[in-house]
Amino acid sequence: MMQLESKTLRLRLVEESDAGFILNLRMDERYNNFLSAVTPDLESQKQWIRNYKSDEQAGKQFYFIIERKDGKPCGTIRVYDLRDDSFCWGSWILNQSKTRYAALESAFLVYEFGFGHLGFRKSHFDVMKGNKGVIKFHQRMGAVKVSEDDQNDYFEITQDAVEHAMKVLAEKIK
Repeated sequence: MMQLESKTLRLRLVEESDAGFILNLRMDERYNNFLSAVTPDLESQKQWIRNYKSDEQAGKQFYFIIERKDGKPCGTIRVYDLRDDSFCWGSWILNQSKTRYAALESAFLVYEFGFGHLGFRKSHFDVMKGNKGVIKFHQRMGAVKVSEDDQNDYFEITQDAVEHAMKVLAEKIK
C-alpha cells in the first residue's frame, strides 16, 4: 500500500486485530457524541471489519487507523461513498494519544489519499449540527456548506481549496 505519512502521523488500513481499539474508541463517551451508535460487542466489530475488507478489495471504501509515528494508534478515519468526481470521508475520531496537530495532519492525509491516490477533484461530507468545532475546522480549510437537514450540515471542498489551506497552514505542521 502507498505510504500516507505526515510529520507525526501515518494512516494504515484497518485490520481485524484493530477491532478492540475501534470498539473502545467508539464506545468512549468522550468521543462518541457525534457518531452513529455501535453494538458493544467485539465479535460484531470483527465481523464488520471482515465485511469491510471485501469493500476495500473492490475499491469501494477505505478505513484507516491513524497512528503516531511510534506505532501507537490514536484514531480512525474512513473514505467511502465514492462518486464520479467526489469522495466522502468520516468516521474521524482522535483520542487523547493524538499528536498536537493530529487533526490537521490526518485531514491533509485523507485529502492526499482521495485527491492524489484515488484521483478525485472534490470531497463531500456531513457533520452533525451540534459538532461546532468540527464544522469550524472544515470551514477554515475551505469547505462550503451546500445543504442541511434537521441533523446534519452537508459540505463540499475542492482540491484547490485544500491545496490553498495546506500552503497557509503548512507552517503549523512542519
